[in-house]
Amino acid sequence: MASRLYRAFVFAMYQFSIVAGIALLPIALATNRVGLTLPVGRVVSRLGDAYTRMEEAH
Repeated sequence: MASRLYRAFVFAMYQFSIVAGIALLPIALATNRVGLTLPVGRVVSRLGDAYTRMEEAH
């Protein structure tokens, strides 16, 4: 039961990070012009990897 709950939580966080990345795209483009970068891509990638590992484990 806990494993199923954890897998659902990781999946929800992965989906949320994708939506947040899309929503933050204009801000990320603006900060990139100034020379700053937002780590949104790394967050999405790490959550995607975590979800993939959960799916492979089951």
